[in-house]
Amino acid sequence: MTVQTATLTALSEEGAPSDEITLCHFSTSHAQLKSRSFHRQCMPLAAEGFRVRFVSPASNTGRREGVDFVALKQTGKRRRSLFSSGSLLPVLLRQRATIYCFQDPQLLPVALALKLIFRKRIIYDAYEDFPSMARSKHSIPRILRPLTSKIIASLERVAANCFDGVTTADPFTLRRLARAGRSRKLVFFNFPNLDFFPPPKETPKKFDLVYRGGISVRAGSWILLDAMRLLADRGKMPSLLFIGYFDDAASETALLERIHSLGLTANIEFRGRMPHEDMARALSEARVGVSPLQDTPKFRLNIPVKIFEYWACGLPVVASDLPPIRPFFRNVPAGILHQPGNAAELAQSIGWLLDHPNMATRMGKQGRSAVTQRFNNESEVRRLRHFFARIARTPEKTVGRSQ
Repeated sequence: MTVQTATLTALSEEGAPSDEITLCHFSTSHAQLKSRSFHRQCMPLAAEGFRVRFVSPASNTGRREGVDFVALKQTGKRRRSLFSSGSLLPVLLRQRATIYCFQDPQLLPVALALKLIFRKRIIYDAYEDFPSMARSKHSIPRILRPLTSKIIASLERVAANCFDGVTTADPFTLRRLARAGRSRKLVFFNFPNLDFFPPPKETPKKFDLVYRGGISVRAGSWILLDAMRLLADRGKMPSLLFIGYFDDAASETALLERIHSLGLTANIEFRGRMPHEDMARALSEARVGVSPLQDTPKFRLNIPVKIFEYWACGLPVVASDLPPIRPFFRNVPAGILHQPGNAAELAQSIGWLLDHPNMATRMGKQGRSAVTQRFNNESEVRRLRHFFARIARTPEKTVGRSQ
């Protein structure tokens, strides 16, 4: 028995002490720090005493917020693929981590090698419905999308059978994998880390509306433009701040042309991607947060992060009435739901909030209260810490089996 195995086996039932756990999060896809992996998971766990190493193409070096960064050489899209394991594996093995955690589905083969060959403890964070995403991903040739979706779904089932843990961002995504294998399962909600969303201050509002996230047809961006045009035709010309990214240059061009044709150019500002540390300040420049997502397979499963960030900033929310978010609105009177894809309903909801500022302010305060009391990252991190500790203390000969 190795020294590490003996140490882990002897740990108490309360879980492994945080300073005994080295967590290695790895990615080859994200040059920017993702808020879920860094701000909601790695940074809080480092504050709890975990030794955290972050292996990615991000430009960060050295140590930040208790997290040690290991920079990967950035490569082209062709090399960020299933065949990148040859250069990535040695880097990961050098980390000598207790637990390895990753999110990118293209790294499932690398993680399987870590598990099956090197007997490492692996956690797969399936935070999105990746099979559904593959069916609509522009970067994949249309003819290959169904096959790609099936391959990802098959690999995820293998992961749930072989790995030590699987996490998701919502219970709907977990349903596909809940009964697969004996790996431990956890829903880790993408609730805001209040360290980055302090109590909102009374500041002048530069915009009537704000949208944060992917900018596309499926995200309802075009429906939002149509709703703005309807409001303008009724004598109200709302201003909109877009914070986010396009699928590709063609999508950006098409949306800009649509904005021009609707006569909305002067009323819309784009800011692109921004550091998570700046998000609260930018969202707080608006009066109302919008989430006009379309009724697609992905959005029938995934809970939109943006809604809780809007509430954290004290904004009332207008959102599409979709299954993942409906229960939250039922319990928190902090916004209005509208039929997905219905520009007239969306315009009516936006117009009502802009016409009733006192009620909008009250809704925003109720949303902020719900986030501070229940829907925040603090309780999620406690559950995640316990989840990791249980996996860390599992003897290697029974890794992946329920205890």
